[in-house]
Amino acid sequence: MTDRLNTARPYALGLFRIVTGLLFACHGAASLFGVLGGAHGGGTVPVGAWPGWYAAVIQLVAGALVLLGAGTRSAAFIASGSMAYAYFTAHQAEALFPIQNNGESSAMYCWAFLLLVFTGPGAFALDRLLPARGDRSAETEQQPRAATV
Repeated sequence: MTDRLNTARPYALGLFRIVTGLLFACHGAASLFGVLGGAHGGGTVPVGAWPGWYAAVIQLVAGALVLLGAGTRSAAFIASGSMAYAYFTAHQAEALFPIQNNGESSAMYCWAFLLLVFTGPGAFALDRLLPARGDRSAETEQQPRAATV
């Protein structure tokens, strides 16, 4: 059973990446364009408003990149940082735990994107279709580096 689960790991990770990126991009689209219910129950975030408009741009762009699997680690790193910022500036001051301060989604997105930084995109990613530009990750996964003293 463990071997079957290990075989399916890249596919499960790819689906996790796709769903997480899609949901994150939807938040950005809602805030920027007023679709899907709009920002905070209706409307859009004013252009250039700090930090809401910039957060929405990060959500839309990073979410789309993660969804497609293009530059996944970099986009996920930026998305994770933006959600950490959102949690600690908008939610943490109200209460200690996310369940108390309505920061569950910020905390979950932060950790989900941080996971993608370390795991990579998994299956179904555009990164896998394009030739690697100096990325030696596939080579290092097969051949561990020797320790230097």
